[in-house]
Amino acid sequence: MEQHRKTLVLALHVWLDSYPEDFRNSPTHPTLHQLLYFCQQHLPESELEVKVRHRLERFNREDQLLDTCMMYPGHSLKIHPAAVNGNSPQQYLFPDVPERHFAEQLTRMDMELFKKLIPHQCLGAIWSRRDKNRSHEAATVLATVNQFNAVSFRVISTVLMEPDLRPSERARVISTWIDIAQELRVLKNFSSLKAIISGLQSNPVYRLQKTWQALPKEKVELFEELARIFSEDNNQWAQRELLMREGTAKFADTVGENDKQLQKVFQRQHNNSGNISHGTIPYLGTFLTDLTMIDTAIPDTVADGLINFDKRRKEFEVLAQIKLLQGAANAYHLPEDLAFDRWFDSILVPDDREAYMLSCQIEAPVSGQGTLGHGMTGTARELRHKKRPVLGHRKNDSIASTSSSSSSQFYYDLDSLPSSRHNSLDRKASPSQMSSSSSTSSLPSLDVSMSSGNTNTSAGNHSNSTSNKSQVSSAQALHPAQQKSHDFYIIRVTLETSSVETDGIVLYKSIMLSNNERTPQVIRNSMLKLGLEGNPETYTLAQVLPDREMLLPPSANVYYAVNTAFNLNFILRPKKTKETEPVAPNRAKPTKKSSTGT
Repeated sequence: MEQHRKTLVLALHVWLDSYPEDFRNSPTHPTLHQLLYFCQQHLPESELEVKVRHRLERFNREDQLLDTCMMYPGHSLKIHPAAVNGNSPQQYLFPDVPERHFAEQLTRMDMELFKKLIPHQCLGAIWSRRDKNRSHEAATVLATVNQFNAVSFRVISTVLMEPDLRPSERARVISTWIDIAQELRVLKNFSSLKAIISGLQSNPVYRLQKTWQALPKEKVELFEELARIFSEDNNQWAQRELLMREGTAKFADTVGENDKQLQKVFQRQHNNSGNISHGTIPYLGTFLTDLTMIDTAIPDTVADGLINFDKRRKEFEVLAQIKLLQGAANAYHLPEDLAFDRWFDSILVPDDREAYMLSCQIEAPVSGQGTLGHGMTGTARELRHKKRPVLGHRKNDSIASTSSSSSSQFYYDLDSLPSSRHNSLDRKASPSQMSSSSSTSSLPSLDVSMSSGNTNTSAGNHSNSTSNKSQVSSAQALHPAQQKSHDFYIIRVTLETSSVETDGIVLYKSIMLSNNERTPQVIRNSMLKLGLEGNPETYTLAQVLPDREMLLPPSANVYYAVNTAFNLNFILRPKKTKETEPVAPNRAKPTKKSSTGT
């Protein structure tokens, strides 16, 4: 009996040391109080009682700090210069700033937040169900999300806030941000790198044709190469491969064979400063998506209510990657620059509508382009692709979560304007507003993108058909088309109906595809996700390719049958009286708006 007692006490010690957040339940922390009462009754003045008491005091102090800290949703990030010591704090005047130093300071801010991140708060069961009353359960994740959005907002603000600049002067601002992004790549800070790319790809900035045309060719090429890192092709293979190669490496040295500008950057870096050791800060959205998809697609229990250890094992593998990268982040040694912090906090952040109006003031909408409240016409879309760099599959990007239709959503959207086709981080939406709309979804890594119930925000949209082929070719340059990095894919399925699409919106549902599922099982899972009843044998499933559809045979292993060179988009349709051929006739891809649900 005494041995059992010692074992239980030891288990409580390890539990409290390794996973203290399991005992956090703000504001009163009843579980910790119960444990303290237990210690007072059965283990008075023991080491465990002292540890519990100290942990409770620490939680209370942290709760008080949390109530006063500046964890703003995106639309509350405005800080006026006069609020800082009554004087203008801008010792830096953008774009005449030291790009390397700015990249280091952004990395310092990201590093501090990433090292404080509590990995288990990233679990889908916690992150995807957060709301206003439970935000403390994912507070460290939310802090990282807010910082990501703060960087993107400042990119947009610095580009747009002076409408009287000439295109060449505004191009210098964009060029400076591209140079900062380049330095972030060298520092292996993928979080702020992604945030800058998202800001530059936001609709108010990306639509400025004259400004982008004024950029030097080399800057445009560098921008394209940096943006391709976050291509969503093949379950974000490029980004995952980078993390695998450089996550614990001392310095960055991985480039695609077509990344000529980045090759020059790394060569200069190695020649000038040698092999300086850097940590790694990942783009957290990829991990949030993986964990949320695992939680959504795999049940917690198996037969007879037993724990599903396969699910826990998959979650542990993702959390272990996060912990490994947190350890690597200790390699950074970056001094704090209070002048930079004051500059960063002083930037005025326009909301979505203000940003779009500023953008239109700088460059009036192209003739034929829809006004506020309407999408772009084909002519405007075509012009836009001719005048802009090709960025691979430019889908919606956000740090948020993809959750089941019954979960609340929380994400930020930079591109809530109707003509948006790019990265979104909805700062208008609050957790309480993003409720259980089945047409909402979110994140960047596996499927991302979505619009909330009553808004027609573009989200996980296919690349426009006018540029699809060139986009695919540019993305394929980074990796083999058939490269498989996981034992599952996240695919998107839509249902073909006889009804006419409403305002061009196509509803997709995301499902997990494992490497042992055949067509009937995938059809059954799709029917469950789409809320359909009936016999799966009365439906067919086909992958939507740019020029055709590939009908999957009933006996096919879908994981190995799909064409991973293109987006994993599928259409589920009732069987006709006469079976179709394995390759169906051309079917036009939706080119207006795409809404994704999970």
